[in-house]
Amino acid sequence: MSEEKPKGLLSDWRVRIFIIAILLSLVAIQPWYSADEGFDTNLDYGLDLEGGSWLQVSLQGAVIQANVDSGMTASALVENIVGSPVEVVNVIPPSEGQSTITISLKTQASVTQSQLNQLGLSDSSVSREGNLSEITLYTTEQQLIATYLSEELNAEVIPYAVPGGVEYEIRTKAEQETVENLLADVGGSLLTDENGDKLYRKGVRTETRDLTKEILSEKLNALGLKDIPVRTVGDEYILMDFAGIDLTTAKEIAQKPGKFEIRIQTEGNNTKHVLYGDDISSVGVPSRHDGQWYTPFKLTLDGANALQEAAIETGAVNDPNSHWLYMYLDDKEVYGAPLSPSAASRIRTNPIYSWEASTGADNESKAQAEQLQIHLRAGALPVNVELVGSGQVDASLGDQFKKQAVLAGLLSMLAVAGVVYRRYGKKQILVPMVATSVSEVLMILGFAAAVGWQLDLPSIAGIIAVIGTGIDHLVIITDEVLYEGKLPPTKVYLSRITRAFSIIFAAAATTIIAMSPLVVMGFGALKGFAITTIVGVLIGVLIARPVYGKVIKEVLQEKGEGQ
Repeated sequence: MSEEKPKGLLSDWRVRIFIIAILLSLVAIQPWYSADEGFDTNLDYGLDLEGGSWLQVSLQGAVIQANVDSGMTASALVENIVGSPVEVVNVIPPSEGQSTITISLKTQASVTQSQLNQLGLSDSSVSREGNLSEITLYTTEQQLIATYLSEELNAEVIPYAVPGGVEYEIRTKAEQETVENLLADVGGSLLTDENGDKLYRKGVRTETRDLTKEILSEKLNALGLKDIPVRTVGDEYILMDFAGIDLTTAKEIAQKPGKFEIRIQTEGNNTKHVLYGDDISSVGVPSRHDGQWYTPFKLTLDGANALQEAAIETGAVNDPNSHWLYMYLDDKEVYGAPLSPSAASRIRTNPIYSWEASTGADNESKAQAEQLQIHLRAGALPVNVELVGSGQVDASLGDQFKKQAVLAGLLSMLAVAGVVYRRYGKKQILVPMVATSVSEVLMILGFAAAVGWQLDLPSIAGIIAVIGTGIDHLVIITDEVLYEGKLPPTKVYLSRITRAFSIIFAAAATTIIAMSPLVVMGFGALKGFAITTIVGVLIGVLIARPVYGKVIKEVLQEKGEGQ
């Protein structure tokens, strides 16, 4: 009879799942040992365990609500283009249910339709009567404000509809005094709230902050380094941890991502915005052909149309050498070249989606092509960022933390084992209980390795907390399984084990519910601790602890504890 017990145990589907989970965890962790490097695994460790550096960057921007004098603003915009005084003739406000403003202007300067199109307003027209150019603009107040601030600050300004009006996000560093002076020049001002406070705040909108975080994360982790966590703090700051990377290297890496932009030369040294990096849909691997190194990339529909429109408006299709395309990263030129004759001919009639940026023929050109690939692949940061804080954790200190964390886990396990043995005084209970707890830790680590989750001190603390709650649950199971120090009859056993798991599932649900807000709203240590605890509890109640209930019954029966 006793020889059939192991077969019965292994035939249980819960035991088979448990064994498979253990094996998969070992595969994910990949423990190995070498004489040169010692023991190592596939686990990723955070900054506090691995050593390294951290950086904090500030998002440069401002969010405002404002009004302007439409005529004065339109006049200022046109004056910037034609370089001569412009007089406002008439302003027709929007009709009921409409938002379009009609503005009539006149100037002695000769104005072309192409110049007016550069404003990016809804529509416009120009005619020449005698020695005057008569201009009509069709636009909205939000277009005027966004375009005016964009031109004056040389930055992207995005209007957003909000309850009660329009909010403008200025995607560059813009102090309140600077913004107010610009608005005053066109008869405008910042709006105020119900308390009389001016509607101006530093930083960017939450959506822009999150987009910047995602692009930074994608860019930094695409460089083939260890996983680099990128976290947000409020609407102004982003934190990056570079585990195993010194501070100097971390700064060099962090300075590579930035606001990527393509501009086209208009006249002289002046350039005009064409597109940002988010209009680059894909980037290929640099290659060499026709004796040159090239970095291939593709544009989205909007990007291709924008480049075609810019090439036609500036005359690049007729004279490419006078209208170069330039690429900028954080307002610094990283590439410049004219359209090739074939591209200039094709783009005259159709937008071009696939492009190749030529960098030259030598080894330095190859390096430039590879660097350009990194810039293009990252996409554009919506806003510029400024380094405002940094620090370094010594590698030896990180290694010490790692050893101390492992030691703390082992000591907690030994302490638990001692308490359990003192309570039951039976090795046949102690061994399965400790083995179950160890298996839970192993599966948590396997999960972390499989998903590329970085382990830090809060995560280790979460694992230790799981050990404690797990032992609590195992004690509940053991107490319910034992009846007057022995296994009860089968019917009684089933009733008591069912009651034990109802208690365990209720306790686990309470823990998960309590930790869930920290996952959603927590930051840093709190979030890591909460995730570890939740994952450990789920692994325990769904995989390990049901198997312990089965194993402890079989072991006690083999030792003659049953009836």
